[in-house]
Amino acid sequence: MRILISNDDGFGAPGILALERVARQLTDDVWVVAPETDQSGLAHSLTLHDPLRAREIDNRHFAVRGTPTDCVIMAIRQLMPDAPDLVLSGINAGANIADDVTYSGTVACAIEATLLGVPAIALSQAYDWGGNGTIPYDTAEAHAGGILKRVWEQGIRKGTLVNVNFPDCAPDRVAGVEVTRQGTFDHGIKVDARVDARKKAYYWLAYARGECESAVGTDAYAIDNKRISVTPMRLDLTDHDGLSRLKSAF
Repeated sequence: MRILISNDDGFGAPGILALERVARQLTDDVWVVAPETDQSGLAHSLTLHDPLRAREIDNRHFAVRGTPTDCVIMAIRQLMPDAPDLVLSGINAGANIADDVTYSGTVACAIEATLLGVPAIALSQAYDWGGNGTIPYDTAEAHAGGILKRVWEQGIRKGTLVNVNFPDCAPDRVAGVEVTRQGTFDHGIKVDARVDARKKAYYWLAYARGECESAVGTDAYAIDNKRISVTPMRLDLTDHDGLSRLKSAF
């Protein structure tokens, strides 16, 4: 079994190091191809107007000057001798649940792998944004191996990926595993307006998570209740229920 690992937090981030240790529980054939720098929030973006550069760190480890999506393409189409059997993305610093998945470079790695015909799983570790910033990667690392084995044995259908989130708690406080649907957030991003030393305005996008639908069965509910969330996601974004209604207008 050959596994490719990537992420959006950058090569050498604590989460990707933890994920490599997990992957090596499954196989010795592990490749890591990840962005040279933090690329969080870039979603499924491509680098089209600049060249890509891949730096070989050591055997089967590459840092790419590009986006998370670039990394998966470079790995599968250029750097690896053969396509991997499985792509793992993460472990992300922070949960990727509800509407956040649309921004996530971690999920985008899994999307790109799925588009290229390779089964993929995204993994993220929740933590307290308002706390001391400590991310309990040991929780994800303790439980990820068993989750990955079960998902792999069950199989990942063509055109789908699996999004796994671990709750913000110690490994022994995890209350179980729940297969969930995607929840929703109120949009929480704000613009932080500032003025520089030359009296010119500039702006930061200030990320803040809005209120979340914590309905039973959602990824957000599972995380809020210290459960590991496992969410199958489809690349097909078609509103199938709305097809006939819209067709009637034409």
